[in-house]
Parts: sequence; C-alpha cells; structure tokens
Amino acid sequence: MATGDPAAFQASMKQRTVVKGMATPRKVGIPLSVMKLLDPRQLKPDSTETERILTVLDETIVKLEITRLIPRIAGSLDRYAGMLGPEITSSLLEHQKLSMEIQRLLTSPGDAKSMRAAVQCLKCSLRNILRLFLANPLLYHGLKYEVRVRESPADVFIKAFMEFRDFMLERLLTTPDEEKEMIEFMNDISLQVEKDTEIISALQGELAGVIQTRDEEVSRKDKTIENLKTSMEDLAKNCKADIRLIMEEGEKQQKEDKEASQERCARLKQDIQRLGTQFNALVLEHRASELVLRKEKCKAEKEIQEWVQKYDTDMTEKQTTYEEVQAVYNEEKVQLSLLMEKHAMLLQEYTQIEEEHKILKEKEEEAAQEEARRNNAATCIQAFWKGYLVRSIYKSKLKKGKGKGKGKK
Repeated sequence: MATGDPAAFQASMKQRTVVKGMATPRKVGIPLSVMKLLDPRQLKPDSTETERILTVLDETIVKLEITRLIPRIAGSLDRYAGMLGPEITSSLLEHQKLSMEIQRLLTSPGDAKSMRAAVQCLKCSLRNILRLFLANPLLYHGLKYEVRVRESPADVFIKAFMEFRDFMLERLLTTPDEEKEMIEFMNDISLQVEKDTEIISALQGELAGVIQTRDEEVSRKDKTIENLKTSMEDLAKNCKADIRLIMEEGEKQQKEDKEASQERCARLKQDIQRLGTQFNALVLEHRASELVLRKEKCKAEKEIQEWVQKYDTDMTEKQTTYEEVQAVYNEEKVQLSLLMEKHAMLLQEYTQIEEEHKILKEKEEEAAQEEARRNNAATCIQAFWKGYLVRSIYKSKLKKGKGKGKGKK
C-alpha cells in the first residue's frame, strides 16, 4: 500500500483529472498498472485492513444517504408509516420535535446550555434512527427508490465523499512501482501536449494567412459591388425615358378600353332585363314546388318525432343495462384492488427472501474459500514436516556410517 504526504495527494488528484480528460482511443503503450488505475473495476481489496477501511467508508455513505432522506420521510410520515413500522415512526416523530425545538431556540434568544442540550439530544436521536435503518437494509433500499428528494448541497457532499472513497481505494491498492509508472506516463503525456501546442501554433499561423487572403477577396468583391451599384443608377436614369413612352401608350390604350367597356355595359343591361323576366317566372314555379316540399317536411318531422321517442325508450333500456354492468364492474374493481395489495405484500416478501438467499450464498462461498485456504496451508505444513523427517533420518544414517568407518581404521 503506497503512502504519501498532502503534496503527493494533490499531485495524484491532478493526475487523475488529466487522465479523465484524455482521449480514450489511444491505449497502445499505456502500462498495465496505469490501465488498472484508469479502470476502477480492476481495483479489488487485497487485505483485511483495506476491506475494513472500505467497509467504514461504504457505511458512512449509506448513513449520509439515509440522513438526506430523513427530512422528506419525516414530512410525510402518514404516507410511509406502514413501511417504517411503529419503532422507526416514533423515533422520527421525536426527531422532528427536537428539530422544531432547535429552530425555536435559534429564532428566540435563550441560554447556550439549553441549546447545547437540545443539539446533543438531536444527535442521539439521529444516531438511533440510523441504527434502526441499518438494522433493516431492505427498508432503506425500498425507501431510496420510493422517496423523491430534490437536489440539494447534501447531494454534492455525498458525491464528493464517493469520489473520496474511490480515491482511497486507488491509493490503498497502488504500489510505489505503479505510482512511479503513473508519473512517467504523465510526463510522456506532458511532452505530447507540448508537441500538440507547437502544432496548434503553426496551424494558427496558417489560419491567420487564410483569414488575410479571405479579407482581401472580400474587399475585392466589395469594390465590384460598388461598380455594379453605379451601373444600376445609370440604368435607372436611362429607363425613365422608356417609362414616359410606356405611360403615353398606356393612356391611349386606356381610352380605347373605356369606349369598349361602355359598349359592353349597354349589352349587359339588355341581358339583365331579359334575365329578370326569366327570374320572375322561375320564382312563381319555385313557390309551387315549395308548397309540395313543406308538406313533405311536415311528414318527415312526424317521422323524426316517432324515431326520437323510440330512441328515448331504447336509451332508457340501455341505461338500465349500463348501470347493472357498472355495478358488476365496481365489485370486480374492489376485488382487483384487494388482489393488487396481496400481490404487493407477496412481492415484498419475495424480495426479502431473495436477499436472504443471496447473503447465505455469499457466506457459503466465503466459508468454502476459507476451508480451501486452510487445506492448502495444512498440505504445505505436512509437506514441510515430511521433508524435515526425511532429512533428519538421512542425517542420522550419515552420522552412523561415518562412525563405523572410523572404528575399522
């Protein structure tokens, strides 16, 4: 586990910021240790101390999230009382009363001793509430997705604390060699940034030249536009004479059209008189047909009235049938509501059972791993002991052989 002073901590944080801002496509040539730091999923605790530190940090994050939810839950106890239970509900009510008491003490002048006592009671109440929520993790997870809380400065603090947890995990699992490789990698990146800066400066120079060329082209086009405006003014002066001739011809044509129009109006008056005579004859004819249509209309109104009465009778019968169906529908709706409540209860019990099965499975896996480590350790100890016995027997035989050789001499 690598350790360092505050300066090293700040340098590491800057390195992490630079690495996060880098482009990801270029991964060739990155050391394995640096890749492990860039991908937090590869960081896993490798010691009991590290696991304990991470456990403390994770529990602190959970407590912060619960503390963030408490004001919202306390403000809607009627809604969440069924989920919380009597013990947590009473604790939240007491906590709410203490909060109101502290607000009253803050708004009104009072002695500091009462204020300190109220703050101490509020802290104890908060610790008790956190203990109750931590004892029931399923309740906490359910409320986490049920309660909707607006964003607040507490969210920023929780997010920063989560980043601090990830950074601590990174620092705990980073060896001195990996940190050295990370520094070398950042130095290479700095050199690459300097090269890119030089290229950008060269490109900016080329851009300035292109902009200058564009300005010259725009200036040339502005001059061309001014020349065209002058030509258009000359053309307008030349067109005035043509317009005068056209106006004279138009007046002459207007006079001829007026005479032709007068003749046409005389013919139209004669046509109007003739059409008026035809119109009067048609009016007499249409009045006779109107009497026939009125009789047919009275007959149709009687038929419509009979159809309306029949429609009212049919609608009354259908309304009675609809009310009967509506009563059956309401009864089935009540039964559906009861079934939905039973489904919600069964779903909650199923979720709790699944969580318990998961915890039991994790404990069994941990026990199996511990048993495997013990078996490996026992095997190593037995092998070492057998080797020691063989060496001891072999040494005793060598000593006996040397003793016999000396006796023969």
